[in-house]
Amino acid sequence: MRIEFRENGSIGIETGGRLVLRQGDQEQVIEKPRVSLCRCGHSNNKPFCDGTHKAIGFTAPAAVIELEER
Repeated sequence: MRIEFRENGSIGIETGGRLVLRQGDQEQVIEKPRVSLCRCGHSNNKPFCDGTHKAIGFTAPAAVIELEER
């Protein structure tokens, strides 16, 4: 799995094809190779990014986390 904190933008996650999102008592299975999560806190589609970071001038440095299987 790879998690990319995009410069001045969202958090991109390479899911490997399947992601399970649990919020409260709800569960949603998402079958996509990549998803973008909100990093600025202003998305109208949380936890997913809707591009609002561009309109509000969000800034943050880039970073990458790579998780390796053992």
